[in-house]
Amino acid sequence: MRGKRLGTGAVLAGVAALVYFRFLRDWHLHWGATEQEAHGEVAGDDLMPDPDIVATRVVEIDAPPSAIWPWLVQMGPGPRWRLHLRLDRAPARHGHPQHQPDHSRFQHLKVGDEIPMPGYAMRVEQLDPERAMVIRSSNHAWVWSFELRPANGHTRLISRNRFDTSALPVKDKLAYPIIEPGSWVMERKMLLTIKQRAERLVRMQAG
Repeated sequence: MRGKRLGTGAVLAGVAALVYFRFLRDWHLHWGATEQEAHGEVAGDDLMPDPDIVATRVVEIDAPPSAIWPWLVQMGPGPRWRLHLRLDRAPARHGHPQHQPDHSRFQHLKVGDEIPMPGYAMRVEQLDPERAMVIRSSNHAWVWSFELRPANGHTRLISRNRFDTSALPVKDKLAYPIIEPGSWVMERKMLLTIKQRAERLVRMQAG
């Protein structure tokens, strides 16, 4: 019975992987991005000129870069395939602590700073306030870039991941078919959270 359940699970996992890689992968890798954004240059591309995998995801935010940047730099450690916003660290202001970015620590990132991750670190390689931030894993398997591009009164927040799979640990290589769609779910949530916080901050400042 146990062997039958394992066999059924393996079949279902195989079917899910087939559906993902055949029908959903391209959409996941370019979620929200225009053709130009998906295939154009982004800050940090030069750090990994020949990646095996490139994912470019974009969200449009009804706020200027100045309202987005404080949330963007609030990065902290999370599971090894993602970072997450430290939204719980915002100071209590205006009675809405979750609506204000933390200016005490994360606003002072500089090139060379490292964000600890399980098994490696993410090093800040480029930092252009209100324009671009680029971080790279210490094993040189991953470059994660962010750009803020004003467009028609809005701002396009571009998130690009570049991977050299040959530099990944063996366990990450084996788990990658699960890691990739899972990372999209978390990255999408992160981008939409930044959008929500930045737009709310603009509304609060206007009021």
